[in-house]
Amino acid sequence: MELTTEQRADGIQQMVLAGRMDGTGTDQVAAGFTALIATRPPRVVVDMRQVLYLSSAGIRLLLSNAKALRQHGGRMAIAGPRPLVREVLDIVGMAVLIPVHADLESACAALAAPNQDT
Repeated sequence: MELTTEQRADGIQQMVLAGRMDGTGTDQVAAGFTALIATRPPRVVVDMRQVLYLSSAGIRLLLSNAKALRQHGGRMAIAGPRPLVREVLDIVGMAVLIPVHADLESACAALAAPNQDT
């Protein structure tokens, strides 16, 4: 599994995941993912267009980091999961905790909007 990051011009931190988010793949990116969240960026979009598989280990990584980010006033959104990955996200009710969007543009637009939780 690979993780790359990019600071977008709109101020959103984009994290691109590629590969299998199974136990092994998640272990490969967990430290980098968590380290980025520890810098407390206000808005993070997790680009999952290249994620081929999502297991409980990947779900835990997403949830724990979204929670940590939220505790510091930040927000996270998931963008572009493939159909099988989207199905897993839907089954576990991920959208209740981390908004899931069909594409990167809609995820970033949602993050750019004022926070509705305050």
